[in-house]
Order: sequence, then structure tokens, then C-alpha cells
Amino acid sequence: MLRRNIRMRREYLYRKNLEGKERLLYENKRKINKALEEGKPIPTELRNEEPELRRQIDLEDVNTEIPRSHIDDEYANANQRDPKILITTSRSPSAPLTQFAKELKIVFPNAQRMNRGGQVISEIIETCRAHDFSDVVLVHEHRGVPDGIIVCHLPLGPTAYFGLHNVVTRHDIKDKKSVGTMSEAYPHIILDNFSSKLGERTANILKHLFPVPKPDSKRIITLSNQSDYISFRHHVYDKPGGPKSIELKEVGPRFELRLYQIKLGTVDQSEAPTEFVIRPYMNTAKKQKILGD
Repeated sequence: MLRRNIRMRREYLYRKNLEGKERLLYENKRKINKALEEGKPIPTELRNEEPELRRQIDLEDVNTEIPRSHIDDEYANANQRDPKILITTSRSPSAPLTQFAKELKIVFPNAQRMNRGGQVISEIIETCRAHDFSDVVLVHEHRGVPDGIIVCHLPLGPTAYFGLHNVVTRHDIKDKKSVGTMSEAYPHIILDNFSSKLGERTANILKHLFPVPKPDSKRIITLSNQSDYISFRHHVYDKPGGPKSIELKEVGPRFELRLYQIKLGTVDQSEAPTEFVIRPYMNTAKKQKILGD
């Protein structure tokens, strides 16, 4: 298992290092194509490479025309099987954190919750790889208040680190009758205002935690970005008076996420390169919005 993981990681890093060369080759082939379509002469710097480039262009199809990136490799098999998620906490969790982890288990279909005990992160990741888990979700707290969540995609990454704010669990809601029971159907996902490159990356990490729902599912998960704070809301709907009458009911939990780091590896790999990290000066740039408009 260890040798297999090392080999997979080396192959992943090797493909990542080739991306620059593949992108340059892609741009050169596009220049050749454009010149041929417009009837213009081939650019001078590409005349020596023209025969080989034209041969490669003739061999291209829909799957090979656009170069793949390491991001494509991370979620290459995501559409072939439903996600399988392990949810756990930091060591010695308080009662509120344990309750929040239990509710997350129902929020994410096909999720399993594990008591952390004395296990270290590397042991958890290795066990999840051996049992074919697709993601690991770690929840952290500060003085009994959930304040952080880590989403680690397996087997190669990425790992996204979020801050947790304004957590309201179903357990905290006093009026239990208005909340009702939580549906376990696969939910529809609404992603709002993830328009930047980093926003698309973040939305891609979050949406792959959920399987594809059935068209008639009446459960909705909303992830809405406002000023780089991602609001998580969980609703079910019904149509008591026909198709034009919709009754929306929030079932909880609710919270806000704020992305502060993405690493190109799993959570146990301290040497993994950092794709994005929020810097102190970024907190003072009030007009700068990194995830969307």
C-alpha cells in the first residue's frame, strides 16, 4: 500500500510538472490552426516545427484536443462512483462538536462518522485509502465552538481549509416541530457567485462531496458566496397546493465557511505545495473579492 501511494504521488507530480510544456505545445498548435484557417503564413518561429505540429493536429480528437491538468486528474473518477466520506473531529471533542459531526454525517450522503480516539492523521488517511474513501472531513473547535473544517480529497488531494462561523445546529433550534425530520435523499446543490478562478476551484471541491441526485428529490443544499463568506443552508420543499405552490422549510444545520488555504496534496502531507493561502494584507483589502463578485 505504501509503495502504491508513493508511485501514485510521483506520477501525479510528474504530470503536474509537464503541464507547462503541454500548455506551450497547445498554444503552438492553435497558432498553426489559426494561420491555416485564415490563409496567413505560418509564424516564423514555428516553421521548423510545422510538419510535426500539423501531424499532431490531424491526430487530435475531442478528448485530446484540450490538454488535461492536475486538477482534472484529481476528480477524474468523481462521476463514475458516488463519494464515500469519513467524518471525524479533533481529539477529545466537546459535546457541541460531537453533535455537529453527527449532523454533518446526515448532511453528506454515504458518510460515516468515526470517533477520533488516539489516532493520528496519517493513520486515518491510510485507512481511508485502503477502504476506498473519496474524502475525509475533519472538524475542529475552539473552547467548545466549532471553528474549522478541513476537506481532504483522496487519494491525491487537494485539501481545502475553511474557517467555520455562526454555526447553528439542529440541536440548538428550540422549535423542533417546525424543523421536522431530516431527509436522507440525495440533495440538489445550488452554487451561487463562485465566478472567479479560485471560486470555481472551491465550488468544485465542495460539490464533489455530494452524489448526483434524482430529479424528484425535494432536498436542497445551498452554497452562496457573499464577500468570500460561503453560506451553507439546508432546505426541503413541498408542493401542497400544486406545482405553482412551493413551501420551503429549513432543516439545518446552518453555518458560514471562509476559505483560507488550499494545498495540492492530502492533509497528512506537510510538504505538499500550497495552491492558495490567505495573507494578512488580504484581510485589509476590503474591495478585493477572491471567490466571486
